[in-house]
Amino acid sequence: THEPEAMLLWLTLTLLWSTTCWAQQMYGNGGGTYFSTPVDEENDITGIRVSVGPIGIFKSIQVKHGSNWSEIYGVAGGKMQEFLLWPREHVIGVYGMHRVYLRYLVIYTDIGRWAAFGKEDGRSFVVYPEQPEKVLTGLFGQYQGLGVTGLGFKWDNPQEELDTEPPLLGPQ
Repeated sequence: THEPEAMLLWLTLTLLWSTTCWAQQMYGNGGGTYFSTPVDEENDITGIRVSVGPIGIFKSIQVKHGSNWSEIYGVAGGKMQEFLLWPREHVIGVYGMHRVYLRYLVIYTDIGRWAAFGKEDGRSFVVYPEQPEKVLTGLFGQYQGLGVTGLGFKWDNPQEELDTEPPLLGPQ
């Protein structure tokens, strides 16, 4: 019989599926059209825009890599809120709230700045990368009808090269 091999295969597939799902977790109820922002191989995220409707629902979301904004993911309408990052600043954590639709998002950066979008309302979630050197490199999620129903976060190493030479501290 092949029972041990089948069990090993089942366990391997279960572990791979669990790891993949955890790494690609979406927050919110989800449902509707799937989207994923492109990851720019040469530029880190430099800005985030969220459009919030009159009753507090996230209508759409957009990210900026370098000087280019992604397409707008979601539905039309709402009031646009924007947060631009400084050079070499990165998003390292997210706090949010949702009910049927996303309602609130706070992004935290590696230099201590933060920005809040929307209004606190619903079930909360906290997201940050597994390794401290990782930063936010993209978003994915779903939207339908009135707005964004779910949001997930892509984390990776920063794209920019770090200085390898220490700065000169004075005349040599």
